[in-house]
Amino acid sequence: MLHHDPVREKRKMRTQLIHGDYESRHWDYSHHVIPPLSSSSTFRLDTSHRGAQGFFEYACDQVDPATRAPIFIYDRLDEPTRGMLEDQLAHAEGGDSAVCFASGMAAISAALGTLAGAGHEIVSHHMIYGCTYSLLTRWLTRFGVTIRFADVNDQSALRAHITPATRVVYFETPVNPTLDLIDIRAVADVVSQANARRRPEERIHIVVDNTFASPYGQRPLEHGADVVVHSLTKNIGGFGTDMGGAVVCPASLANQVILFRKDFGAVLSSKSAWPIMVYGLSTLPTRMEAEQRSARQIAEFLCAHPKIVRVSYPGLPDFPQRALAERQMRNYDGEFCPGNMVYFVLKDSDGDFGKAARLVDFVAKNAYTITLAVSLGQIKTLIENPFSMTHSSLPEEDKRRLGVDTGGIRLAVGLEDTRDIINDLAEALQAL
Repeated sequence: MLHHDPVREKRKMRTQLIHGDYESRHWDYSHHVIPPLSSSSTFRLDTSHRGAQGFFEYACDQVDPATRAPIFIYDRLDEPTRGMLEDQLAHAEGGDSAVCFASGMAAISAALGTLAGAGHEIVSHHMIYGCTYSLLTRWLTRFGVTIRFADVNDQSALRAHITPATRVVYFETPVNPTLDLIDIRAVADVVSQANARRRPEERIHIVVDNTFASPYGQRPLEHGADVVVHSLTKNIGGFGTDMGGAVVCPASLANQVILFRKDFGAVLSSKSAWPIMVYGLSTLPTRMEAEQRSARQIAEFLCAHPKIVRVSYPGLPDFPQRALAERQMRNYDGEFCPGNMVYFVLKDSDGDFGKAARLVDFVAKNAYTITLAVSLGQIKTLIENPFSMTHSSLPEEDKRRLGVDTGGIRLAVGLEDTRDIINDLAEALQAL
């Protein structure tokens, strides 16, 4: 649970993400330059009474975690290193609490599993990550949850899809992989109108996957979202060495999410939490700034290339949702932050998956700065074809209808010299 430190909060967020909180209730590390790493799966208790007290206080509304140090019992319940990371993540997103998980999909599962149960409905944007689509359609439906897909940017369509059983509106922004944006404030206005006629226990919550933008480039809670989910493996982790996920939520939901983690067991280990906190979150602003500078130049190069029919990047002047991007995607200093992801479509590739395959195969064999691999947000530039890879679980007709082209390429820009990335792309395109 986040607690407020007036001295710390006078500093810029870039500084806060590096120095953290030296008065953490999870662990006093004022004499360490680097936060310590806990490596114990269980913790010694002085008395059975203290053990009983620890179980009582765990995820208990009667205890304020901002003022009282937790009693550690067992890693799956709580442990110091992960707790410090959670405090930092809540602060970075501007939320009350963060709960970390073993992966981004575990975090999404926890957020949705906490908020929706048998007989409830989830309204999801019609274009989402392939594994999230599989979670919704293959697994949550087995538990009695109905999934309704809609264009949540269309306020009339969103209103039409909300029923008395709706408990969640879920979406990504930017959308993976097309980089379409969802107007969070507009969605929040529709949901707020629906909630005005509901009892508290029937309230609809807005859950936003903020993995692409990261808290450095966008903070959905500021625009009316209730819950934010992340794959920590991506931009926040930054180096591709550790998996993780997080749910950032209000204090009123934190205990339920914590208990979900306890019972389902997808806990982020301390050995993965430590590098995400020490190396990943602390360098997030520096990495994102450099990567989005490169992404803008790469997008401009692709726009001018005769073998490219379409380029999607929120930082381009002719990006269809540029006004929304400028309003919603802002860093901590209020500067435009369009991110490090580029999506482009090869010319004359409609229905021809072979063209995209030839491009990525050439890159895999010949490029030095671009790696054929899924994931994103690493210091290395990664390339993939979403139609056949990350979004393969979506029905083919839906992919085509929603803009996931057979010849579409997703480029996650890293920290290599921009000129080298462009040269590798130029050689690959020339070889087509």
